[in-house]
Amino acid sequence: MTHEDIKNAMKDAMRAKDAVRLGVIRSIASACTNALVSAGKMPQDMLPEEEVMAVITRLAKQRKDSIEQFETGGRSDLAEDEKKELAILQEFLPTLMSVEEIMPYAQSKKDELGIEDKAKMGILVGAIMKELQGKADGADVKSAVEKLFI
Repeated sequence: MTHEDIKNAMKDAMRAKDAVRLGVIRSIASACTNALVSAGKMPQDMLPEEEVMAVITRLAKQRKDSIEQFETGGRSDLAEDEKKELAILQEFLPTLMSVEEIMPYAQSKKDELGIEDKAKMGILVGAIMKELQGKADGADVKSAVEKLFI
């Protein structure tokens, strides 16, 4: 997903008069612009694709956290709104690997690093996350690593 794709998706949402989708896409565009400015670039510059994906991933994580907080607080109405936004954000993200798909990577990285001690699980999780950056959720990687030490 490129910065240009985000702008085109915004135009499509405007044409379709889809207010929720438009709001989510505008938040993506705004976050991309903020990332450009914080990197010392001009707002009209284009953000590289991997940085756009990082921005969308961060926004999706924020929605997940909000859903959890709203459900804990008994505000299912607000949680539903966040779930709708999260669904739209996930359309822009590649599908993430499942725990079962992560297991072979985790096993090979464990063997490569020679980690046998459960106390070094954090090192292993970090190494796998670096290798699978953007392809796997951190919680799923952690779950896969924990299964290796059971």
